[in-house]
Amino acid sequence: MKKWSAAAFGAVLVLGGCVPDFQQEDEVVQENLPEEAESQTVIIPNFQISDDYYRTLLPFEPSPSRGMVVDNVASNFDVAELESGLMRIAQQNFDPADYFFQPGQFLDSGTITSWLSREYNEEQLGENDIAPENNVGLNPIDSGEGNREQRAKNSPIYLAHIQEHNYFAKSGEDESKVQLGGVVVGLALNSVYYYQDDNDPYGATFEEPISQDKIEEEGRRMAQEVVQRMRTMAAEDPEKADLADVPITVALFKQEPRNAVIPGNFIGYSSAEGGSDELGDWNAMNENYVLFPSAEANENFRDDETAFLNFKQDIETYFPNFNSVIGTGRYQGDQLTNLKIDIPIQFYGKAEIVGFTQFIAGRLIDQFPSYFAIEVSITSVNGPEALILKEPEETEPFVHLYEH
Repeated sequence: MKKWSAAAFGAVLVLGGCVPDFQQEDEVVQENLPEEAESQTVIIPNFQISDDYYRTLLPFEPSPSRGMVVDNVASNFDVAELESGLMRIAQQNFDPADYFFQPGQFLDSGTITSWLSREYNEEQLGENDIAPENNVGLNPIDSGEGNREQRAKNSPIYLAHIQEHNYFAKSGEDESKVQLGGVVVGLALNSVYYYQDDNDPYGATFEEPISQDKIEEEGRRMAQEVVQRMRTMAAEDPEKADLADVPITVALFKQEPRNAVIPGNFIGYSSAEGGSDELGDWNAMNENYVLFPSAEANENFRDDETAFLNFKQDIETYFPNFNSVIGTGRYQGDQLTNLKIDIPIQFYGKAEIVGFTQFIAGRLIDQFPSYFAIEVSITSVNGPEALILKEPEETEPFVHLYEH
């Protein structure tokens, strides 16, 4: 197992390089590495933005799959939600007060790429000169039988990306050491399969929607396989032995279609206890993102839609002929927990920005209930102009004006 020994604060030599002096930070030394490896020293920051965020071990250790999420996940909205939502799920098992975050170190880009591919049947293995041990794709076999539309319906690509997070904790009664405490893996699943005609791979793109039931069925199948493979890694590779005895949580994330202006959402998660390669019961994630204004908001969340429209009307009264206010709400069940509002507008001078920002901050308190968080971003052609944040139950928002 990887363990870390804590020391006093100060500058540290790590793998021959110098780390800046972080005052009042804990240093930790990695122990029990493979015999040929040297010990490493890292730092645990004492500062924590809030109870909802994990502290990250320093120096920052990039994941061997870094950057793949941007290439594999369809939209920036989904990229951001996959990362942040995975941390929210991690908090169910790993308290941010006691655990420290590190980007995933066990699944490298080659492994993830091979797992994202399709499985092959025996005939396809021979045709493509692929060894059976390399037949590790988690997406279903495309037999090649039938026309392209039929094959898209029968065997779409379900799995788009695999995201891994690692969490470290202090080691038992020895407060001077920490070790890997658990792993959280996110499976990004397609809600729409995009494909081209075999005879015209650069031609039109076709869409095949995937039902929620099928997404969950295939996602759970793949999640179980991922856990078993990670336990096998621990048994076969000494550098990944840490994976043997720690809990592994796998969460299913449903991507939105490519042209969506809201992020997708997590639909469920399950955990395997340390040493087990079997996932336990699945926990449903009753989360959803809703666009304001929209027909969905008007139909399902009318009170929130009304409050947003009143807020929008106030802005249009302040700036006549302005109607570009867009909101994105995150719901837990039927309860709004977070609302982000984007207001792009043309200003003519700093005084206008200050006055408008003050007006918006006041209207947030008057128009919206106090039980959910609100974030307002005011922008112009020059970039961000102001940021307004209101936490749940607070009566005064935080306001920041940007300087250009």
